[in-house]
Amino acid sequence: MIHRTLAEPDLDRVLALLPAGEVGVWADADLFRERLATGEYRPEWTWVAEDAGELRAVAVWWGKPGQERPGALDTLNAVPSPARTDVVAGLLDAAHAAFGGTAPECHLLLPADWRERPDAAAALGWRQEAAGRAGLTTAVERLRYEWTPDRGVPTPSRRLRFRPEADDEVFADLFRRVLDGTLDAASRTEAAVVGAEAQARADVAFYRDVMPGERTWWRVAEDADGRPAGFALPSRNNASHVVGYLGVLPEQRGLGYVDDLLAEITRILAEEAGADLVRADTDLGNHPMAAAFERLGYRNFARRMVLSTT
Repeated sequence: MIHRTLAEPDLDRVLALLPAGEVGVWADADLFRERLATGEYRPEWTWVAEDAGELRAVAVWWGKPGQERPGALDTLNAVPSPARTDVVAGLLDAAHAAFGGTAPECHLLLPADWRERPDAAAALGWRQEAAGRAGLTTAVERLRYEWTPDRGVPTPSRRLRFRPEADDEVFADLFRRVLDGTLDAASRTEAAVVGAEAQARADVAFYRDVMPGERTWWRVAEDADGRPAGFALPSRNNASHVVGYLGVLPEQRGLGYVDDLLAEITRILAEEAGADLVRADTDLGNHPMAAAFERLGYRNFARRMVLSTT
């Protein structure tokens, strides 16, 4: 078995391995071509397994244009065979070695009802096993939500006042404070490694410098007495407007402010940014956040399985 990066003559054969709607295939043929053109996908980040001149598997990593290394593996497929798990595990090992020994997260897109669908569960199963053999052993399931204007644009909160804040230090402090007791697995894991202060500053830098949303959309939330209650970060990615981040301060939890924060993010994106679609993710175990999405009319349209080394 030969493991190598994409060469120009491979393109049509790779596209045949990217059927629309397949579990584990974030990029179908059209999206793959589009993102090759933007630099989000690259030949050196697209790996194939070849045996006797036939392509047996493909793995596609995504990254921001200009990044030196890919950010995530989002497309993983193989020709059906009893050995495909072994084939894909070997392909991932080869690519990880070429990436300097790092193993970017693997994001597998799933239908919202995948547990009730034996075909979807099986499609996830062999991919997750192959990724696990290549070191991606930790799994976090995330719910994917979307809002459209027909659900109704939320009205401004009557309990909280939202104000812009130009000082990044204010947001760094708020990010740090909401890490205490957070139900977000990724934030909790990263903070345990680098510390709350470093994680908070990294979060501010990410939403300010990496995400293409406007910094002017960010809001600090204050209660009727002028005390900080939390913060709301409307944002966007390359595909759509998104609920970037929201957090309620520990001392203000239990009052239902998550609804006010989510409503304000949605309102800003709808009224100020002109969004006709807003998307968001939350961990399966973050029940308060999932409930807030449901109350505001967000629809759970898919799930995402995130596989990582930690």
